[in-house]
Amino acid sequence: MITDKKQLLLITNKQDMVDCIQEGVSMHFELTEVNSLHTGFNIALNLLPDVILLDYASFRSGKNFKNIANFKSNHFLTKAWLIVYAEERFRAEAESRFRKVVDEFVYSPTIEALCGKIIKMVYANRSLSNFWKDAFMGMFNLISKPVLLLDQNEIIAMNDAFKQSFRVKNSKGLKLTDFVKCENSQKVKESLRNFARGKHIKAATKTTLLLRDDKLRNARINFSKLNKNFGHQFVMFIDFLEQNEEINNNIGTSSHEVEACFKQNGQLNEFKFTNREKEIIQLLIKGYKTKDISEVLFISPKTIEKHRSNIIKRTNSDTILESIIYAITHDLIDYQKV
Repeated sequence: MITDKKQLLLITNKQDMVDCIQEGVSMHFELTEVNSLHTGFNIALNLLPDVILLDYASFRSGKNFKNIANFKSNHFLTKAWLIVYAEERFRAEAESRFRKVVDEFVYSPTIEALCGKIIKMVYANRSLSNFWKDAFMGMFNLISKPVLLLDQNEIIAMNDAFKQSFRVKNSKGLKLTDFVKCENSQKVKESLRNFARGKHIKAATKTTLLLRDDKLRNARINFSKLNKNFGHQFVMFIDFLEQNEEINNNIGTSSHEVEACFKQNGQLNEFKFTNREKEIIQLLIKGYKTKDISEVLFISPKTIEKHRSNIIKRTNSDTILESIIYAITHDLIDYQKV
């Protein structure tokens, strides 16, 4: 029984092919499917798959298929096995165009035969593995200080030291802004977005981070992009012991905008709701509607809606329910009055 499944990225616009591949390789591969090369390239950089399978018939036109070389030009994908599946009648055409960048062409008569060939090829070749992913993730957990792998604000992976320092079990659904003061979340997100789009390779600064027990710790943080051409993904190193620097700040280019943003985060005052906001949150917890709150607090419904909007904005939430949950989990209201 195979427990360690490999990753297969399938790029096709044929749903019947997706269904057949899923059925044929599900015991051996985790399948991710997309219907465009552009989306496939971006997902490949996140997924770092063992195999990338392209359906030639779906993207036969030169306009759609011309960017296939991108998959092999990025060093994080050079160890992924790039396969093109095509009908026998397109053999000469496909190979004349893409022989230099494709690892293997498969001209199987059926999808079932294709699945069998992929499984046999991959598991017979023990050297076929994602070297960059294995090497990076292996080193990732050896680092004694907290480290994150980010896609802008989204946390893709965290090492063991980060999990221990911030008391979290996994990265699912977490964002970097979950660990900064909430009133500065929007600025942090914007700063990371600008860093991703910009020319700078690294950023280093001092800031204050919020631990999961609501304690604040000063830290030196370093961001480093994984690839200058694909800036959305970068590594974040956290150093709580500033006298033991392990990051070489002389390498790459530095983003002063990111540095200024995170310094500002560390200088902000402790977050608190106003007294009126606390009153409104407490009444909302009791189930009061806007009209009821208006009668109790003797303020207009329009003013209450403005307060609700400010509460949502200040807690960096999408709904008032999220704001209430935030207030409860961070002990920002007096439960005895509820």
